[in-house]
Amino acid sequence: MEQRTVGRSGLRVSRIGLATHTWGSHTDPDTAAAQLIAFAEAGGTLVDTSPAYTGGAAQRILADLLGDLVSRDELVLCAGAGTVPHLPSVPVGSDSPPHGQTRISVDCSRRTLLRQLDRTLLELGTDHLDLWQITAWDPGTPLDEIAATLQYAVTSGRTRYAGVRGFTAWQLASLAAVSPITAVQTSYSLLTRGAEDDTAPAAAHHGAGLVATAPLAGGILTGKYRDGVPADSRAADEATAAEIRGRLDDDRATAVVDALVTAADGLATSPLAVALAWVRDRPGVASMLVGARDMGQLTGVLAAETLELPRAIAAALDDVSSSP
Repeated sequence: MEQRTVGRSGLRVSRIGLATHTWGSHTDPDTAAAQLIAFAEAGGTLVDTSPAYTGGAAQRILADLLGDLVSRDELVLCAGAGTVPHLPSVPVGSDSPPHGQTRISVDCSRRTLLRQLDRTLLELGTDHLDLWQITAWDPGTPLDEIAATLQYAVTSGRTRYAGVRGFTAWQLASLAAVSPITAVQTSYSLLTRGAEDDTAPAAAHHGAGLVATAPLAGGILTGKYRDGVPADSRAADEATAAEIRGRLDDDRATAVVDALVTAADGLATSPLAVALAWVRDRPGVASMLVGARDMGQLTGVLAAETLELPRAIAAALDDVSSSP
């Protein structure tokens, strides 16, 4: 798998990254293990986790797999801090709370950030992360305190690089003015292009690279919803149905999916692969994080690595997905 430099830093990552946010909920430990092995064997390096994913279960599953299945040195570990999960009562016999029932609050104080970072390092059994990110803007914590915490994390060797997730352009600019930012994680897909007018230019100005999240728009861009809602899909899941179903009847989404299917038929590939290739090739994108519930989904994702998208098709997709 091709490796790319993130922004103007020396950090290199695979241009497809493995998201672990479903581990511990829709993805059991055995499937997670198979995914990590397949991802690493395909040349993938960037693996994203967080103590907030599935109430901490995702990070614990990854911790159990590192070293035994895949060497820590083969991976570029990315983790976040700054969001605090408040867990409901855990059902008897379960290691994690019911999916979708975890409440999240934001706390980017030095105390919370460093406590979460040290816990992540301890759980993962490593002395450093390759990329550590602030996961939310916290108006309740002074910006200088957040910047000083990021700098301390780097200078103390706890992380090699620092970044942010989900920041707007002005939030990114405010933090980047007082602390170096290497990566900006932001939602980016054929249906979610707001970053092009906001976050992407700000990231480029400050020398940061983009790490795209939700490049398949919750599965809509795979084309699987064209003939209804599959029983095992996110649109059929009570916890995530609202965010997906609200877009299924959107005329623009329908036009984009139809264009993807047409392009995929012409290229003898899948709409999923075409959608990922489009994001992968956008200016400033260093990598894109893709989560897979099962091995079949991950196999389809990894197949996108070899797809070269013709300029004419990329331009057509660019046109049909542009906001009216």
